[in-house]
Amino acid sequence: MSVSLPLTNEATPSHAGAATSEVEIPQYRLRGIFTVWAAAALPMATLAWLLAPALKDQFTGTGNVPLFKALNVCLTVGLVWQFVLVATLVWREQRTFRWSTLREALWLRSPRSPRTGRTGGRIWLVLIPLIVATLIESLIPLNGPKGRDFGSFLGSDVGKAFMHGAWGWYALILVWFVFNTVLGEELLFRGFLLPRMNGVFKRKDWLANGVLFAGYHLHVPWAIPGTLLIDTFAVAYPVKRYRSAWIGIAVHSAQSVFLGVLIFTLVV
Repeated sequence: MSVSLPLTNEATPSHAGAATSEVEIPQYRLRGIFTVWAAAALPMATLAWLLAPALKDQFTGTGNVPLFKALNVCLTVGLVWQFVLVATLVWREQRTFRWSTLREALWLRSPRSPRTGRTGGRIWLVLIPLIVATLIESLIPLNGPKGRDFGSFLGSDVGKAFMHGAWGWYALILVWFVFNTVLGEELLFRGFLLPRMNGVFKRKDWLANGVLFAGYHLHVPWAIPGTLLIDTFAVAYPVKRYRSAWIGIAVHSAQSVFLGVLIFTLVV
């Protein structure tokens, strides 16, 4: 079924796009922005709070293991859906999947200095403090509901026992991480949505994007405060400043690699 997203009166390119390529990036109206947000947030909330509890009895295990398994499967499906959503929206907009077009339409290009106009090189060093900030965030206990807090579960005796030798579930967690930080959340919110929010929010588009991204976490609402504080300033702002979604992808991927290594030690 075709979904019509309200845009501005003219599908004009963003300022960054106009300066660097001929790929037009239309600016969404407020309703269109919230439509994309809802298309990501509501399925994730439904999968986490309705479908996962309904499916947990289909999985074996003691304590919170069945719910953890159900959440793992459901949230991975939700993240894959976000990749499909991005692909669908970009196709409707650009009518091609050529890399040269995707690179500009999704800001998948090297960071560009807003002062000198130079790209790449030493500009990538900005990742160091950003990665450190998000890694510190990942170490802060979230104190979510029992059985739903990923970190608390893996730190429990039940979680450690479950992950020991669980290579299949570890592989699924890695798939979850890939779609979370590369092909799902970051690609949708920073690569697709952020470049299309300037028409409504102007210079505060990065701030609005950070608020939307925090509010998207209805499936893990206890993470919203930290996400609002850290991700808005350590991800949304630098992505906008340097016009590169790779910054957000790299920062969140570093966090996933860190967690992946920790979980690997439990598996082996």
